[in-house]
Amino acid sequence: MWNAERRFQGQSDIPLDETGQAQAERAARLLAALRPDLIVASDLSRAVGTAAPLARLTGLEVTLDKDLRERQGGAWEGLTDAEIRQRFPEAHATWTPPDGEPAAAVADRVAAALQRAATALAEQATGPEGLAVVVSHGAAIRMGMSRLLRLPDELFGVLGPISNCSWSVLGARYGRWRLLEHNAGTLPEPVLSDDR
Repeated sequence: MWNAERRFQGQSDIPLDETGQAQAERAARLLAALRPDLIVASDLSRAVGTAAPLARLTGLEVTLDKDLRERQGGAWEGLTDAEIRQRFPEAHATWTPPDGEPAAAVADRVAAALQRAATALAEQATGPEGLAVVVSHGAAIRMGMSRLLRLPDELFGVLGPISNCSWSVLGARYGRWRLLEHNAGTLPEPVLSDDR
């Protein structure tokens, strides 16, 4: 609902609207075909509602992790982009919400949650390469992935925004995280090449 109105949601607990529910159902059908071993989600209702169809299709329980919540937006929460530009022009220019959570803090907490999901996956995966589906929020997941990928804070914007109910694919190789796909909305295809 607030996405369509271009309102800054942050940690305001806004439920999915009908469009969001339909997007979650579509994504669940695609992701269920990949046979995930684990589903972890933010505890905000819009993330829980996004994870629910996948849990239903796979029979997996959803593990909630509050560290996957969206960036706390302080004075910006509930405001439209136009209202933020008008009321907070300097903060908007640097994308630092007054009384909000600093980007580095978001990156650290979400990266830690992603690492916990990877550890849990390694402990329970049914095959040599298990799959965890992590349901979070656009800015938070992008910042957390940037931290895992060891991007400097000033390069967080290199990874573009993630569309609703789209996903990115991360994998670990040689002790480092790698971005395999970003902002995908179709099933990932294996890469067959000599590139490591």
